[in-house]
Amino acid sequence: MLSVKNHIKYTIKLAVPVIIGQLGFIMMGVVDIIMVGGIGHIPLAAASIGNSLTIIVLIVGIGISMAVTPLVAISVGANKYEECGVYFRQSSKINMTIAVIIVAIIYFGALLIRTFDQPEEVIEQAITFTRILGFSAIPILLFQTFKQFIEGFSIMRPAMIIAILANLINLLFNWILIYGKLGFPEFGLSGSALATFISRLFMAVVIIIYVLKSNYFKEFDLSIKLKDFDLPVIKRILRIGLPSGIQYFFEVGAFSFAVIMIGWIGSEAQAAHQIAINLASVSFMAALGVSLAGSIRVGNAVGRKNIVETRKAGFTAIGLGASVMFFAGVIFITLNDLLPGLYISDPNVISIASKLLIIAALFQLSDGTQAVGIGVLRGLTDVKAPTIITFVAYWIIGLPCGYLLGFIFNLGVEGIWIGLLIGLTCSAVLLTLRFNQKSKNLIEVK
Repeated sequence: MLSVKNHIKYTIKLAVPVIIGQLGFIMMGVVDIIMVGGIGHIPLAAASIGNSLTIIVLIVGIGISMAVTPLVAISVGANKYEECGVYFRQSSKINMTIAVIIVAIIYFGALLIRTFDQPEEVIEQAITFTRILGFSAIPILLFQTFKQFIEGFSIMRPAMIIAILANLINLLFNWILIYGKLGFPEFGLSGSALATFISRLFMAVVIIIYVLKSNYFKEFDLSIKLKDFDLPVIKRILRIGLPSGIQYFFEVGAFSFAVIMIGWIGSEAQAAHQIAINLASVSFMAALGVSLAGSIRVGNAVGRKNIVETRKAGFTAIGLGASVMFFAGVIFITLNDLLPGLYISDPNVISIASKLLIIAALFQLSDGTQAVGIGVLRGLTDVKAPTIITFVAYWIIGLPCGYLLGFIFNLGVEGIWIGLLIGLTCSAVLLTLRFNQKSKNLIEVK
């Protein structure tokens, strides 16, 4: 029986490489925003819309791809290693099918931007940017297929290293393609989308090479056979993956719809929102790392049918996630006037963004707790109730409160963000209560 101290130790050991890798992934977005900010607040507002619409669709695919990690972790905990290769082969088919669908949805759905009542000068740039960015769904879901599989074995470092290297690739191609360096044309905002595609393609190629060349995975059949369909396994993956994807859709969709509402206020408020949400996303990656580590630790304990260790693993992860985010909130409060200036020099945008960072500091604890709550519940393969919780928290409570405070009480963009804070807090409380109830009896885990 492990002590709480050892649970913390092992969770941190798993989480740190994931956090660094996720920070590397999100830093690609930070670099994009900083470099786009260098060509003005109009392209920055267009990037805000494009990123929001792309991620709201892409996150469903990413959520589905994450289903394989707890399934592999449970198989490892139960010493059923023969199941692991089956999960990989079937998840690869699911993920690639979904990737193609996502590209089509983003490409044609980009035209909806014209119906969102956004500033005219932002619309056309946002459509082009969104369409280019959408094609990166294929390499990123290919990367996710291999990443989530190996992380089910608690192998976290390869994805971390690849994400760090991809940042360098992204930085280089942003500089080349946005500003027209080394003989290339000056693509402006579209150059940032092209750089993202190139860096994500790099990530997919490198992780595929690593996994296929690794001696550790040679005992598993990782070949992709088009006719090798295992419908019961596909159904099990989708039973966890689809609700997981929808959970992320409800959360990210709420933030994306907030971007549209903020666009009704103006392009400066939209640019400030993009800066503040980008900084909040950096700290969220720490919570996401702890969430994945908690999912694996809980999954291993479930495989061993150990209720006490399952609860210790889950609550340790939730406490750790909240603690990490508390320190992030302190940083936001302390540096709220300084951080926006790293993105843009426009004083009006900086002023708005600095106020939003104070609100972001307040929702760090809630954001970290709900993120880890979703992860540890996924370790229990409990995904349906969390999906309902996220829908109610964000779309029934958070967004209506944001609209009410922002437009009826005239608090503007700050009111919309307070609404998001309310939604995140409701989600955090309900998900924690759900884990407490579900982890008491592993017989109910399916």
